[in-house]
Amino acid sequence: MINREDMLELTRRMTLSRTSFTRIAGCYVDRDGDFDGSFNTNFLKLSSPERTKKLALAKEIPFSPTNVNLKKYEFPQSVRKPGSMWQLLMAMKECGLKNDALMDTFYDIVMEKYRADKEYAILVFHDRFDIPSKASDKGRLWESEEVFEYIICAVCPLSGEYEPGKPEYGFLFPAFTDRSADLNHIDIFQYLIAYFLGNMYHFQLIGLFLYVNNRPFLILFYNLHRVIHISFVRLR
Repeated sequence: MINREDMLELTRRMTLSRTSFTRIAGCYVDRDGDFDGSFNTNFLKLSSPERTKKLALAKEIPFSPTNVNLKKYEFPQSVRKPGSMWQLLMAMKECGLKNDALMDTFYDIVMEKYRADKEYAILVFHDRFDIPSKASDKGRLWESEEVFEYIICAVCPLSGEYEPGKPEYGFLFPAFTDRSADLNHIDIFQYLIAYFLGNMYHFQLIGLFLYVNNRPFLILFYNLHRVIHISFVRLR
């Protein structure tokens, strides 16, 4: 389970005055799923308005509802090996996104796995966060206890000419657990949009299949206006 306070500790720093983001890299993908250009730059070289926009996109990932839209998944020992996704993410983090060959490999994997009928951007952010020590009374001390180095990925549909909209998918790696780097886990974000009674709402959707009298039904659990709703959908 993800501790909400861990995520808030990260997002409180995602402002122009407090950010420690070092780099942003990304690529654009056209409607046919083909590569449409990339970039890789020092985050501080962006203009203030552009940094503000990009910080808001990155913040969407850890600030999303914990254990609902943002969930923790383990990288078991069996997949933490050479040539694995875990090794690629570790390498991206350790080079601070500066290795373009690694980034191109990552983009290729995302483009292969992610299916969309619209243009989108893959954005990756790198940060080094000095975790301040806390006293026994939970008061904050000035000394740094640990440096948390991590990356955030956000997959965003384009809302204009190379203008990313709110993320639909993304992740935080490594996971931030008990105020420390958790290299064996990743926090994955998914944002769902659906139409309900003619209006568009944003909610977390959980589906459960079952059969009633040999007919398939889908039970949908979703959070709408902070109220849990249940719908039954007959599939055929």
